[in-house]
Amino acid sequence: QVQLVESGGGLVQAGGSLKLSCKASGSILSINTMGWYRQAPGKQRELVAMITSDFITNYADSVKGRFTISRDNAQKMVYLQMNSLKPEDTGVYYCNADLRTWSGRNAYWGQGTQVTVSS
Repeated sequence: QVQLVESGGGLVQAGGSLKLSCKASGSILSINTMGWYRQAPGKQRELVAMITSDFITNYADSVKGRFTISRDNAQKMVYLQMNSLKPEDTGVYYCNADLRTWSGRNAYWGQGTQVTVSS
């Protein structure tokens, strides 16, 4: 059974920083792309950043230059360093991983961690 567990969310003032972490565990053979998504109240879930197994990254335009995604393949972890946070960054942040188990290849989600940025 695969689990993705996020941590690091919280309440921060505008201009502040937070670092999110996500650890994958279970019977994992390989992890392809990992990413962070967020969902603000009343809005659809959107991609924030993603990173391939070859460390190629992609960011939403709204976070470019402020957020940095990274991963540790040995530890099966992905991180999101968020700087210069804005109130519009508020939402539930979800970790996502495209990975392979003995059952095949699937996408998995974490339970989410709340990020609140006050003005």
